[in-house]
Amino acid sequence: MAKVKYRYNPETLSYDRVTTTTGERMTKWGIMFVASIVISVIYYVIYSHIYDTPKEHSLTGKLATLKFNYQMLSQELDHVDQALSDIQKRDDNIYRTVLESGPIPASKRQAGFGGVNRYESLEGYVNSDLMIDVTKHSDKILKQLYIQSLSYDELIVKVKNKEQMAICRPAIQPVSNKELKYAASGYGWRMHPIWGVLKFHEGLDFAAPVGADIYATGDGKVIQTGYSGGYGKMVLIDHGFGYQTLYAHMNSIGVLEGSEVKRGQVIGTVGNTGDSTGPHLHYEVHKNGQHVNPIDYFHNELSPEEYVRLSEQSQKNDIFEKW
Repeated sequence: MAKVKYRYNPETLSYDRVTTTTGERMTKWGIMFVASIVISVIYYVIYSHIYDTPKEHSLTGKLATLKFNYQMLSQELDHVDQALSDIQKRDDNIYRTVLESGPIPASKRQAGFGGVNRYESLEGYVNSDLMIDVTKHSDKILKQLYIQSLSYDELIVKVKNKEQMAICRPAIQPVSNKELKYAASGYGWRMHPIWGVLKFHEGLDFAAPVGADIYATGDGKVIQTGYSGGYGKMVLIDHGFGYQTLYAHMNSIGVLEGSEVKRGQVIGTVGNTGDSTGPHLHYEVHKNGQHVNPIDYFHNELSPEEYVRLSEQSQKNDIFEKW
């Protein structure tokens, strides 16, 4: 049953019954409804500023986890960067030095990326600075790894060339001379036994008997054979890598011009042709078009002691008169 309300009337000194219209009642309820909504909104705003909603709590946890992962990744990248730096130092100071290749310039190793902003898509987030720093660090390492891989590709080629050069480079004596009994005249200035003038002797002579085998001292290609003035019968072999060897005063030639030869292969026999005063082999080594001392290219056969012995023996030019 609805409550009946009365209002005191001072004029009549009595209580009059209060009557409310439907419109007044609707207005009253409307005000109360609006007030409740406003109060609810105020409570929600205050609550949301103090407490996270379940969704916000979940997102906050994910954000914290993501930030932690980025921080851990940054630390791991620091370790990778240090390891890569050690590899680069070994590459420049050991590998490239041994293979006679200059170090890679630091400006090339540390060069950045040009052009447009590569990290624009990472801007505008809560942890944008951290995300951009980690991504830049990763990009830097990836580029340095790429440059390092190119360096190793280059060194692999050089190693293969070194292996090939080791096969081709003159490295043995051109006659069988294990007891070092055939050395006659050494490399350098001496009196020419035929012309009687001081002349630079551009090779090393081996006073071997006629018919003794002559060996190619490295792999290569025969580029000249035949009779050539004071050399008499001779063979010229191109070994590549700037090396050539010449064999002169031969009795017979056992290879054809243009043929490939291997180290230790017999290419002819010792003779006494051309400007020669007795049977011997005149042997020369050319490096980049210049004559060099052949005695420095017997390292596959001579010990240090034998090298000294052969060098001393070859300088006794007054005993032998071969050329």
